[in-house]
Amino acid sequence: MNLAEELSSKFDIDEMFEKGRGAANFLKAMAHEGRLMILCHLVMGEKSVTELENLLSSRQAAVSQQLARLRIEGIVSFRRDGKAIYYSIKDEKVLKLVSLLYEEFCVKDN
Repeated sequence: MNLAEELSSKFDIDEMFEKGRGAANFLKAMAHEGRLMILCHLVMGEKSVTELENLLSSRQAAVSQQLARLRIEGIVSFRRDGKAIYYSIKDEKVLKLVSLLYEEFCVKDN
């Protein structure tokens, strides 16, 4: 059995396309400078909307719009504490990928 036959016997093509579609949607959701910056800050832990506004030097409306997209895509979760809303990265897989991106693109070179 050659490699292609072996791989096709182990993987369902329809399932692979479905997972590929999910990965593409995830990457599209992250493919925005503002959303990537938010995620780089969330790698370090939960942040309130106000904290993110200050860290990004952005208006509340802009930060909230990007957080809404990340929330819709299931990338971040939130909790309320009084009037404050706190966001965090929702999924361990997302945290791993964003951590890698953070290390590659956000950490200063020594």
